[in-house]
Amino acid sequence: MLRVGLTGGIGAGKSALSATFADCGGIIVDGDVIAREVVQPGTEGLVSLVAAFGEDILRSDGSLDRPALAAKAFADDAARQKLNSIVHPLVGKRREEIIASVPQDAVVVEDIPLLVESGMAPLFPLVIIVHADVELRVRRLVELRGMSEDDARARIAAQASDEQREAVADIWLDNSGSQEDLVKRAREVWNDRIVPFAHNLAERRFVRAPARVVPADPTWPDQARRIVNRLATACGHKALRVDHIGSTAVPDFDAKDVIDIQITVESLGLPDELGEALLAAGYPRIEHVDRDEAKADARSTVREYDRSDDPALWRKRIHASADPGRPTNVHIRVAGWPNQQFALLFVDWLAANPGERVNYLAVKHEAGKPADGDMAAYFEAKEPWFADAYRRAWEWADFTGWKP
Repeated sequence: MLRVGLTGGIGAGKSALSATFADCGGIIVDGDVIAREVVQPGTEGLVSLVAAFGEDILRSDGSLDRPALAAKAFADDAARQKLNSIVHPLVGKRREEIIASVPQDAVVVEDIPLLVESGMAPLFPLVIIVHADVELRVRRLVELRGMSEDDARARIAAQASDEQREAVADIWLDNSGSQEDLVKRAREVWNDRIVPFAHNLAERRFVRAPARVVPADPTWPDQARRIVNRLATACGHKALRVDHIGSTAVPDFDAKDVIDIQITVESLGLPDELGEALLAAGYPRIEHVDRDEAKADARSTVREYDRSDDPALWRKRIHASADPGRPTNVHIRVAGWPNQQFALLFVDWLAANPGERVNYLAVKHEAGKPADGDMAAYFEAKEPWFADAYRRAWEWADFTGWKP
């Protein structure tokens, strides 16, 4: 099952986006609908709200007077937190009940108004944000929902900022134009990214980017932070640390358009739950790779105490992203083993040594020519350089007192 998190500020257009995804075949789990369901008369939620905010939030028929509740709940941060602490757990429980009842090969789009504010973004393999400027959203709320301008602005101010939403967005859909424009863009996202992602996940297939060096992308660090948060959440206590590694982790450095992440663990004898958790997060395992083969074979012992020539200490597990929009390699390595240490050292060594960056970039460009996009050939062409780079990097580490 592919679970997609959808959110955006009030008045941005989540409902129109959800409706389009539903037309495309997605199963929509609407947080607003569930939030109304859990505070119907006779529910635990309504009883708790009355206890927290008073009897005057009820209508004469015993149902919730939403404007009256909003007037109290959005008055200050403490009141809003009190509201969220009551409603969010109930909504979450009901959401999981609904999801458990749908087919396992479904694409579930979870429309969650406060996905960012509640810290839920890392729970989803894909997060979509629908955006519109504040003034446009105010106008929509006043004209289409009958809110007062003050109420509309208060609701918007109480939610996450655009910067906070951008930080978690895998896909950013602007809804400042017509609804037809939004529907067209939504269908493109569904057909070009969501459906292939779901199919890859179901077949446990991963995606590869061509072995071609591209100019440094200033958004690589932000993309990596989202992935690190997602993987750390998926792994939980099984991960000792999760790091952005590889060339895209070196500032302003040209690289293949692939994000490399390292998950450090205590042992490769991990329970199956870790693999299942990574699969659910969008990262199937690459079964035929179990060690840094070429790296282990190429290096002789350069530091007697690190035993870098022991092939057993270059073993790893590797997963890769099923998302066609973001090729990612996830290397699982054991804490203290030379491959785990070198992955961390390599980034810092390159960042601190401009001459090494120039040399390595030349090697990558040269390796890309005969490889012509083939990843295996690309790696093989680079390996002779790595054998001596390993020695130079550790000499630098010993000289500077580098620590991982």
